[in-house]
Amino acid sequence: MFRLPTCQPGGSRVTPRKRADARRNEAALLEAAAEVFVAAGVDAPVRDIAARAGVGVGTIYRHFPTRADLIVAVYRHQVEACAEAGPTLLAERPSPHDALASWIDLFVDFLVTKHGLAAALHSDDAAFQALHSYFLERLVPVCAELLDAAAAAGEIVADLDALVLMQGIGNLCIGADNPRYDARRMIALVLAGMRVR
Repeated sequence: MFRLPTCQPGGSRVTPRKRADARRNEAALLEAAAEVFVAAGVDAPVRDIAARAGVGVGTIYRHFPTRADLIVAVYRHQVEACAEAGPTLLAERPSPHDALASWIDLFVDFLVTKHGLAAALHSDDAAFQALHSYFLERLVPVCAELLDAAAAAGEIVADLDALVLMQGIGNLCIGADNPRYDARRMIALVLAGMRVR
């Protein structure tokens, strides 16, 4: 049945929020899609994503009518998870440096997923044009906050640039598909070099 949008006092419309279970289902679907994209590329059959998520193919198409919609949603979901983890880690870990190291580990996980999406993201599809700016807007401030907290605690050298660090980590992850290359070990050496002796 069609329902009019609800209004707050004063006449402003309220956009209905997704139910918590619907948000959880969508998140599970996006996680499954990310895993399939990393393993088999963004052209993997939708039925593989549906099977991994434990849903029907129709459910995916109801949420994401095109493959581009799904790719953008996976990318944004991964960015949001990484962004939201920063403050949580800072509050929960025993030290700011530990929070920074844990966040960088999550950022590396994101980059692995991003590399699975790389071909699509560099295509001419207009749906992907704003994603790089979105990535920078959401993640650079989180990294900067973690760096500032670790520097203020005297755990790392001061005046490190968040964007430069993230670009360096990204460059170290480029060869991660080579079995003889251990990107995480190289990143650990970078983190060790940042420590105050």
